[in-house]
Amino acid sequence: MTDVLIPTSQKPGTALASEQEAREVAEAARETEWQAPSFVRELFEGSFRLDLVHPFPAPDPADLARARPFMERLERFMRERVDSDMIDREGKIPHDVVKGLGEIGAFGIKIPTEYGGLGLSQYSYTRAIGLVTSQDGNLTALLSAAQSIGVPTPLKLFGTPEQKKRYLPRLARGAVSAFALTENHVGSDPAGLETTATLSDDGTHYVLNGEKLWCTNGTIAELMVVMARTGPKKITAFIVEADWPGVEVVQRLHFMGLKAIENGVIRFRDVRVPVDNVLWGEGKGLKLALITLNTGRLTLPASAVAGSKRALEFARRWSAERVQWGAAIGKHDAIAQKLGRMAAEIFAMEAVSDLASLLADRGNADIRLEAAMAKMWNTEIGWRIVDDTLQIKGGRGYETADSLRSRGERPEPIERMMRDFRINLIFEGSSEIMRLFIAREAVDTHLRVAGDIIDPKAPMGKKIRALLRSGAYYAYWYPKLFLGWSHAPRYGEFGRLARHVRFVDRSCRRLARTLFHCMIRFGPRLEKRQAVLGRLVEIGAELLAMTAACSRAQAMARQGGEAGSGAVELADVFCRHARRRVEDRFKAVFDNDDVATYRAAQQVLRGEHGWLETGMVRTPEAG
Repeated sequence: MTDVLIPTSQKPGTALASEQEAREVAEAARETEWQAPSFVRELFEGSFRLDLVHPFPAPDPADLARARPFMERLERFMRERVDSDMIDREGKIPHDVVKGLGEIGAFGIKIPTEYGGLGLSQYSYTRAIGLVTSQDGNLTALLSAAQSIGVPTPLKLFGTPEQKKRYLPRLARGAVSAFALTENHVGSDPAGLETTATLSDDGTHYVLNGEKLWCTNGTIAELMVVMARTGPKKITAFIVEADWPGVEVVQRLHFMGLKAIENGVIRFRDVRVPVDNVLWGEGKGLKLALITLNTGRLTLPASAVAGSKRALEFARRWSAERVQWGAAIGKHDAIAQKLGRMAAEIFAMEAVSDLASLLADRGNADIRLEAAMAKMWNTEIGWRIVDDTLQIKGGRGYETADSLRSRGERPEPIERMMRDFRINLIFEGSSEIMRLFIAREAVDTHLRVAGDIIDPKAPMGKKIRALLRSGAYYAYWYPKLFLGWSHAPRYGEFGRLARHVRFVDRSCRRLARTLFHCMIRFGPRLEKRQAVLGRLVEIGAELLAMTAACSRAQAMARQGGEAGSGAVELADVFCRHARRRVEDRFKAVFDNDDVATYRAAQQVLRGEHGWLETGMVRTPEAG
């Protein structure tokens, strides 16, 4: 588990970094320059750059050919050697399973072949992880933590040639790795990091001291990336070997789901880390983490797709078999509505996930926002799909697979799926943090143009210059968005989906205008209106999903066949629902009950509604 690096308020009673320091550290770690175009960034600026995502990117045929033998081995391994109910029951992945995954190359999917890895693409990697997720979330956590955010990815991106030669072959052979950032009081706010690394007097090594929490794979890892403070506002990434003196697994942690996840508290006491094991350079740790997460979090959207597909399989089969009141329950409208929406949303989820991975492979787009949106949106939609599946199966959904098996019923592990899936909304940046991360980037252009106007600390001279600069900028920008100057798009190639593409085009300009209106109305208070920002981000996510779904459906339709016509049908249903959600969120940007709800929340925090908590068995904490 890890958290995205965005400043949040401190926990009461902790003597950590000030709010100002937290902001400075987080801003310093941001990628401030956009070296390549971003479809989502353009959306928030009112520009519908369909050319960036359409025609829908196609995977590299050569990569698919290289991946096919591995995918076949992986599927056979999962089917024949993995007992997922036993893993869940005993809370442990058998050693022979971990070893077997290493032997077939599952720990080196993206590691270049020159270092002994498979050298496959991001698209093939996420497809492989999705295959694993369709059966066992514990193995997904093992493989993903080892490769998406563990040592291989940052090492491949930022390691020296010597570091790569030393560690990548070992990782490709199956050495488990981990990523150690989170601490007891540090999750989304890295400014409060308490783990330190002090350079020795002779300059040959650092002395590492501290304790890390929720380190996935930490209890079995051979190698890990550790984030530590090396000076004021300087956080550095180190490659640490687990068998070095002073590295201690304090305890293994246990959770609601993912019962076999190897997650623990890791302590470092005077660990000597050679200077050669610094990744990228001193003080670059947070930026390294953020860049790594741009592609690292793409595992979760793909996993959400695979889990949702499995849920749909269970729901479809049961809805066709279960008869109530003389008809299969899938014929009853209450269940049919769920099934239709689930299928349409899964199509869109897969479009979003594949699009992000294929853009990452193409390498000519900045996908930081696409990846964050895919993670946020897919995991939230997927959670609802799993929840609906349990509802459709009723008591049999709530019953464990072992219990179902014991009385001769099909042992579909829906309750395990629900327990295992829930963490996806928290892993690698919670949904709330994702909204803040995306919102910060969404307003970036406006802050550069007019930020000094709303900055209460900016001197008058800077305010005047910003006023003149913004006046010239918005005199053209705003009317263009409102009137659609020089805007005559043709979307006829999309056929029956063209109206949805036109809706996205219009809505992205409306989104940019609404964001601008929010900045004018709320000024510097906008950053505190997180519910408002969240709605704007949700609109952007729906527009991304609509675009991806329509583009993918159009590509499939051109290929013909049953899948082509089915894709258009599902994309149409999805877009119909998404348009209603977009309209609802636009209405709620300024017409909402946020202030009243916030006021009630503060009253709760002050204990003014303590009477609500009566009638319960009193806990020791309650006094």
